[in-house]
Amino acid sequence: MQFSEITEKIIGCAIEVHKQLGPGLLESAYEECLCYELYKSGIHYERQKPVPVIYKEVKLDCGYRIDILVEGVVVIELKTVEVLNPVHEAQILTYMKFSKKKVGLLINFYVTRLKDGIKRYVR
Repeated sequence: MQFSEITEKIIGCAIEVHKQLGPGLLESAYEECLCYELYKSGIHYERQKPVPVIYKEVKLDCGYRIDILVEGVVVIELKTVEVLNPVHEAQILTYMKFSKKKVGLLINFYVTRLKDGIKRYVR
């Protein structure tokens, strides 16, 4: 699948979750439901994928995790915040860098229309 096709399917699944649940729940609830929708759609994913931090030649296991890695190529970072801040963007970009992934989706479920809570990143 192409990146655009994968992200389109992910966004469709996320919209379905948001349509059913609405805003206001914990991030973990949205993660669980999004994974269910991905599974139903036949999309391969990994939850809470460890991301080691590489400093020069040293690999550090600092406990960082990608919320969901889809098809081994798309990083998904989920949020339930009133406003996405620069630190949220920095977080997904850092995860993309250390995992060597080119595409990421930052999805904030704490919005009235999910379309307003999705940002796509390409490195």
